[in-house]
Amino acid sequence: MYKKLLIIIFIPFCLNSFSQNIKSIQLRPLQENNFSAIVPLGTVLELSFDDLDADSKDYQYKIEHMTHDWKPSRMSSSQYINGFDQNTIIEVTNSFNTLQSYSHHSVEIPNVNTVITKSGNYLLSVLNNYDELVFTRRFVLYENATTVGVSVERSRNTKTLNTQQTVQFSINHPNITINNPSQEINVVILKNNNWNEKITDLQPTFFKPNQLLYTYTNKTNFWGGNEFLYFDNKIIRNNSLNVVKVIKEDVFHHYLYPYTYNEFSEYKYNPDINGQFVVRTIEADDSRTEADYAMMHFSILADEPIANKDLYVYGAFNDFNITEENRMQYHPEEKYYTGSILLKQGFYNYTFATLNADGKVNTNDILGSHYETENEYTVIVYYKPFGSFYERVIGIGTGFFNQNR
Repeated sequence: MYKKLLIIIFIPFCLNSFSQNIKSIQLRPLQENNFSAIVPLGTVLELSFDDLDADSKDYQYKIEHMTHDWKPSRMSSSQYINGFDQNTIIEVTNSFNTLQSYSHHSVEIPNVNTVITKSGNYLLSVLNNYDELVFTRRFVLYENATTVGVSVERSRNTKTLNTQQTVQFSINHPNITINNPSQEINVVILKNNNWNEKITDLQPTFFKPNQLLYTYTNKTNFWGGNEFLYFDNKIIRNNSLNVVKVIKEDVFHHYLYPYTYNEFSEYKYNPDINGQFVVRTIEADDSRTEADYAMMHFSILADEPIANKDLYVYGAFNDFNITEENRMQYHPEEKYYTGSILLKQGFYNYTFATLNADGKVNTNDILGSHYETENEYTVIVYYKPFGSFYERVIGIGTGFFNQNR
């Protein structure tokens, strides 16, 4: 069980975005405060990103249909797209009145050139002039063909009663015939829209007419973790929420309040957006091109370094990846960790993650794990009946832990 709940560093797609000065990548619906790229088939998603070289390079997007475990499906692009699966991103705008120059690129999908006709997993790749991969993002298009009920409870395992949460769910399918669930159905439980924290390979525990029940007591346990830390630097020149010091150099440098490491820290409720971020500034009209970049300085007070582990700042700002840029350094004389990341103005959630010698990431070493933490869980249901050549996504369900229930 524990092996499944640790995040394993396994990145199936090459990501070299930061080496190419690409920042602030977002793939989201047009609705405000909606951060999930798991949407009904036909929903418009907007991809946007900044190129800090600010030289108006041409980029192309490419869309590929994938299996439930993110391998290329057997379909050709003409079977799931009306139009082109690869096209140039033509919406490009230069930044205005910012210390850090950048060009802002965006495209909506679907568009007049690309209309997706099938539900399923999709990999969106961005390529440069030389047809080299710059970065990838995942999205899921689903049909409302089933009803998925999700409940999140405190762990029933006495050993993890105070540190884990159990996800249970049902799939109601009165309009779909499922003859062999073990062969036709695959499910994924996703925590906080982070594809590095998921549970797969589940079989129903009970069968009812037109209903599949997944009522595990241990196999669907997740570490509760803790609420994300946050800052808001929508004001670039002055101190703001959790920004204690501002220095103007070639770009603005914002120093955050240090976090004090305490391995026995207790849970404290704090509303968050589950690791996501929102680009915004109150000093201009258009945050897309007028929000500036600031070098954000993170620090952790710790008497000793975490033994045999590296420490990283962790969040959706780089798609929950472990890179050299978000690595922190320990200073033994001052007894603290520091790290700095160039980020666009806005409201950000973040936490800290450790990486051990085996390549396993743990997000609980610094902030702890508590059953009370308000996480969002998404259940995705994939359906491939006998004789079909691709997997449909026939429904999703979401659930939140409610400690007052």
